[in-house]
Amino acid sequence: METKELLSGVERAAREAGRIMLSADDVRASATAKAGHANFVTVYDKRVQAYLFEALSALLPEAGFIGEEDGADTFTDADRHGFAFCVDPIDGTSNFLTGLRPSVTSIALLRDGAPFLGVVYEPYRGMLLSAIRGGGAFLNGAPIHSSDEPLARSLVGFGTAPYRPELAEQTFALCADYLPRCIDLRRSGSAAWDLCAVAMGNTGLFYEMQLQLWDYAAAGLIAEEAGCRITDLSGAPLPWDGPSSVICASRGVAQEDYFPRIPVK
Repeated sequence: METKELLSGVERAAREAGRIMLSADDVRASATAKAGHANFVTVYDKRVQAYLFEALSALLPEAGFIGEEDGADTFTDADRHGFAFCVDPIDGTSNFLTGLRPSVTSIALLRDGAPFLGVVYEPYRGMLLSAIRGGGAFLNGAPIHSSDEPLARSLVGFGTAPYRPELAEQTFALCADYLPRCIDLRRSGSAAWDLCAVAMGNTGLFYEMQLQLWDYAAAGLIAEEAGCRITDLSGAPLPWDGPSSVICASRGVAQEDYFPRIPVK
């Protein structure tokens, strides 16, 4: 299958996932708790993932599948070779549960253990972001680029790693470090969307102490293709195979402002 045809198929699947999200009714009643602090799943998370497994498997039958729900959440040695889809059916489930926005569907296609194609869809505003490695990043088909503004003229996004409360003290210490050096701080509740915000030029930097692969795989590629630098908080390349800290900076954020000025454990 041609790469553009493959991308179109993934985009169609993402839009249909968004339609399922928009059809949701009485979401709170459908929620159950998972392991960890304030970690919830709704019937719609499971419904979207089941749909994506079917649609993406039909699109590329030889590809593996990694998804947040229903026990499909393990990156295996087999996923280091060939193709594997990595899916977050609803990133921002707490937002989805409470009616706050945004919530997004995130789909990455890994090739030989690294993202090759990425799509993030925010259905409430019909915003579809996409990238193919080496081909640039796009919003609804139009090219996007990260901001050229310095940190002092940028917003900084962050995530709280809510399922790892032991990371809270350091998370907010980093907030205190960045706050005097930027315009202000923002948190959307969806890490994939926060990374896309850097790619679109809305923010200049984003960090979180720990994200899962399905949180950062698609949006991380989109950010890279929009000109961002994205690594873990030590400056090492992202592993693309499981949990990692993540920091992403736009083109305009200087190297000396990129990393925190306090030690990160």
